[in-house]
Amino acid sequence: MSIIVYTLYGFAAFFMIFWVAMWIIHVLALIAGRWKLHRKVAQMPSYETPLPGVSIVKPLMGVDPNLFANLETFFTMNYPTYELLFCVEDDSDPVLMLIHKLMEHYPEVDAKLFVGGCNVGVNPKINNMQPAYEAARYELIMISDSGIRMREDTLLDMVNHMTEQVALVHQMPFTCDREGFAAAYEKIFFGTVQSRVYLAADVLRINCHTGMSALLRKAPLDEVGGLRVFGVYLAEDFFYAKSLLDRGWRITVSSQPAMQNSGHCELHSFQARLRRWAKLRVAMLPLFIILEPLSECLVIGACASWAASVLFEWDSLVFYLVHVLLWFMFDWTLLCVVQNGPLPFNKLEFVCGWLLSEATRPYLFLQALLDPLIQWRSRVYRLRWGGVAEEVKAKVKY
Repeated sequence: MSIIVYTLYGFAAFFMIFWVAMWIIHVLALIAGRWKLHRKVAQMPSYETPLPGVSIVKPLMGVDPNLFANLETFFTMNYPTYELLFCVEDDSDPVLMLIHKLMEHYPEVDAKLFVGGCNVGVNPKINNMQPAYEAARYELIMISDSGIRMREDTLLDMVNHMTEQVALVHQMPFTCDREGFAAAYEKIFFGTVQSRVYLAADVLRINCHTGMSALLRKAPLDEVGGLRVFGVYLAEDFFYAKSLLDRGWRITVSSQPAMQNSGHCELHSFQARLRRWAKLRVAMLPLFIILEPLSECLVIGACASWAASVLFEWDSLVFYLVHVLLWFMFDWTLLCVVQNGPLPFNKLEFVCGWLLSEATRPYLFLQALLDPLIQWRSRVYRLRWGGVAEEVKAKVKY
């Protein structure tokens, strides 16, 4: 056999092995979702074994229609000892009015406000949180983005997962039920693509941390210099999780997903988020340039269909259609597991949202590769290999 034939068979074997690996990830995610998500939260322990205190750091910027309701859920949690540390970069930010109103309405809750931040790196989120992190009273630190909505027992659920070997408990990103096709599109993405990777990575103990809602031990972070050390990265969540794993700590996913509830829900803005995340992944792990497009349903389906025709002489069209149908059914099942209740849209809307999501992600990834600059609000950054960021356009003040 010629070298060309051997090469073709080699590529076919690689695609088929990768295709099988993707289906293993599908199965692992479904099993993990059934086993781990939405467990009943244990009852509050007695006074003889008190729960540890938690310092909740909330970096905030700007106001959206759901922000007040989202922030209020942090004042009404069923947890005995915690403090709320609100961080606002600009003293003219209208979010300050909401914080003061909530602090006045819930005077019994230990809440503090930090304005101005501290410049310790290029990452604006780290800069905003640094004064609150230094002032935190408790050993457990929760970092929570502005768009997160909490249930009364969410913090208790996260603390229950913080065993002796665990240094980081993070919530799997998901979304609240909201109206409109853009909201359905977001829920489909987080309930299928993101959940599949998150749950499988948790089983395999691979770092897939997204820091929108995470509970950390402060001491292991302070051993390497605290949060400020990770201010050179934009994806600080990945790198402090990596630091913990490298030193023998475990990270784990809690049983309740992180419920994102932003008041602004638009298709183009969410796709901009997807492009930004893709740029971060490629800069941190360059191998993603090959692996990420290949993991997409339509791409790996086409490659595996060709491989099946080469290796087994199967009908490639039939193989491809069966592959897409099964992927679709697995995604629908996983979304229902993550939702743990009725979906806010019908099956036709799911079909449309799923097809749009699957068809556009390879194109969005290509866009991310062709334009490596990252725009974060009014700032622009360039990433070097390894994830270190440098600011190329400073914030514009109006």
